[in-house]
Amino acid sequence: MSLVAASDLGRAAYCPRQLYYARQADDRGPPAEVQARRELAFQYPELREASDDQLGDCPIAVPPEEYRGNLDALAAGERWGRLVDPATRDATLTGQDCRGVAHKLLAGDGSEPPTPVLVSGGVPPPEGVWEPQSVRAVALAKALAWEREREIPRALVEYPAVGVVRPVRLTTRKTARYRELLRTVRRLADPPPRLDDDAKCESCEYRADCGVKTRSLRSLLGR
Repeated sequence: MSLVAASDLGRAAYCPRQLYYARQADDRGPPAEVQARRELAFQYPELREASDDQLGDCPIAVPPEEYRGNLDALAAGERWGRLVDPATRDATLTGQDCRGVAHKLLAGDGSEPPTPVLVSGGVPPPEGVWEPQSVRAVALAKALAWEREREIPRALVEYPAVGVVRPVRLTTRKTARYRELLRTVRRLADPPPRLDDDAKCESCEYRADCGVKTRSLRSLLGR
């Protein structure tokens, strides 16, 4: 079977119909603002020392004081050195089923295997990570495990706009969801059913192609 892009799994987790239209447009690269936020993940030592005005010019998503506090908390953790100086940046990982880019690849040590890191341009939920990023993180861990011929029990999702890193463990439930989305993506030949989710549809760049009517539009139309 052909390899599936990890980013396609993330889109399918968010909305399979959105993935269909993104494929039609051949437009699956990150927006410029997402790339700008990802770059922050490679500037943490400088950002910890930056003034409020300097941080105000950066694409962070929390107040400067909170941002520095989050980075200080990261710096107190055992992974800080590897986060700021990863073994590899933008490592393309190819597994049995999936291929994707780990924005950072942290070297392992005697007690811990190497760890793939997905750097997100968004902000995290109150706990854990959003499902589209979770399934991409699982895909990267699976691909790394295939390449290294060893178990990779977790990946990390990094949110540099807020200075937070969250683990994603490869639980039975997360692995089952990963397999389900693999099947969804491989079978995606025609537009799948529309979602009934105004929050997702309002912000979707393909809603005109999709033809979905959000609650605000239905209100304007008197429906």
